[in-house]
Amino acid sequence: MHFRAFVVAATLAVAVARPQLGHGHEAHHHAVSSQHIQRHDVPGKAPEGHHDYYAHPKYEFEYKVEDPHTGDKKSHHESRDGDVVKGYYSLHEADGTVRIVHYTADKHSGFNAVVTHEGHAKHTVPAHHH
Repeated sequence: MHFRAFVVAATLAVAVARPQLGHGHEAHHHAVSSQHIQRHDVPGKAPEGHHDYYAHPKYEFEYKVEDPHTGDKKSHHESRDGDVVKGYYSLHEADGTVRIVHYTADKHSGFNAVVTHEGHAKHTVPAHHH
């Protein structure tokens, strides 16, 4: 149950962190996106059609996005070993700071996250029109 709450929280956090598109920029720039997924499961010798519902879940993944056109810059890394999930993600906020979230989830402690911010916020003063 805690893992489901973690998945929902992580999905919402990524969805909220996405910047809005369509800033009126017409220039095209190259965007960089990469991902890495590593499975740690071992193929079993179970008969075909048999599902081992008690297999030990273990995985690791990461991805990065750097898009100068939209300003979207973020990364995410996560690993799971049994009932223990650990990970972090970072994203560049509109104010110039970087939000970094380290999280863990397990059946004893539930979902826990530590959020930090790096850098100094840049506040711009809107121009007044006469």
